[in-house]
Amino acid sequence: MAVVNRIAAYSDEMTGWRRHLHMHPELSLECHETAAFVVEKLRAFGVDEIHEGIATSGVVAVIEGNGSGPVTGLRADMDALPMQEETGAEWASTIPGRMHACGHDGHTTMLLGAAKYLAETRNFTGRAVLIFQPAEESIGGGRIMVEEGIMDRFGVEEVYALHTDSFARLGEFRTCSGPIMAAVDDFEIHLTGVGGHAAYPHECRDPVQAALGIGTALQTITARNVNPLEPLVVSLTQVHTGSATNIVPEKAYLAGTVRSFSPQVRDMVEARLHEIVAGLAPGYGVTARVDYNRSYPPTVNHAAQTETAAGIAREIVGEEQVVADLAPEMGAEDFSYMLEARPGAFLFLGQGIGPSPHHPEFDFNDAAAPIGASFFARLIETRHARA
Repeated sequence: MAVVNRIAAYSDEMTGWRRHLHMHPELSLECHETAAFVVEKLRAFGVDEIHEGIATSGVVAVIEGNGSGPVTGLRADMDALPMQEETGAEWASTIPGRMHACGHDGHTTMLLGAAKYLAETRNFTGRAVLIFQPAEESIGGGRIMVEEGIMDRFGVEEVYALHTDSFARLGEFRTCSGPIMAAVDDFEIHLTGVGGHAAYPHECRDPVQAALGIGTALQTITARNVNPLEPLVVSLTQVHTGSATNIVPEKAYLAGTVRSFSPQVRDMVEARLHEIVAGLAPGYGVTARVDYNRSYPPTVNHAAQTETAAGIAREIVGEEQVVADLAPEMGAEDFSYMLEARPGAFLFLGQGIGPSPHHPEFDFNDAAAPIGASFFARLIETRHARA
């Protein structure tokens, strides 16, 4: 495994950074302590520019190479999840109800490792733009950073990101050209009937029965409204109603998520969900309100940039450790907004098989950090040398 020797020498230091970040998780846009830690390290490395407060707590750093050349963005997300950690690690979260359960502490560490190396060596032309982003897990910090103009402001021409992968062997890169992760939408259905005594149901308008009927009918969207070969998930994930066994409640609430790749399918699902609820609710004698919220678009890799990234991954870990035709996954990523703004690629980096992201026992494997940092560094050196 051809990890850059100089970066391999940072391994213990990177482990210390990562475990510090893990112990101090922050949520959404409020990643101020994380950003301060990042800025402290970047200043010590001697990067040329540091810009703070983008998307509230985001940081962009610039490292100038030797001479004019292309401008490449590298992105790492910084935020954690509102979960209670159950790893039992010595470096476990010190904040109850928060943990780095998706590896963003590792992503930040990998980009810091690349920053240290690139600032020391400057073995490239052009400019490396390092993007430390908050709020991937919530409101889309990637979207906000793009809307605040980072691509134009820093002249970014291409942009790349890594995500740790606990479904793959340590050091295995997985990616594909085209869609790699799905669009995500959320829906809420609010039903209102007439409550009363459960012994006299004829005097009520039962929202429980309406919720059951509508919840079942929603499954026909995937089963009967889309080509079976078209990827689509419609998952009803919440049903809340009732307070006692002898009371027919007045209200019921349903919620769920939709995952898709095609804009046409996305439009169809939203329309059909409204139609199903509007059609069924009157039959149960209840009124209904649907709130349908479109969130992240699909994450779509660009062909030339994916080929470049896969080639660099092969140089680092070998041909047998790179999967360049990964089947698209139904998870979602707000790096999608950056790929809408500029060509680039998103890759998964295996950290060894273990608990999945968003699991209370998940922890980033520190052995993956030098591999990811080497990928980022070699991406800058290789692309910029060829420019």
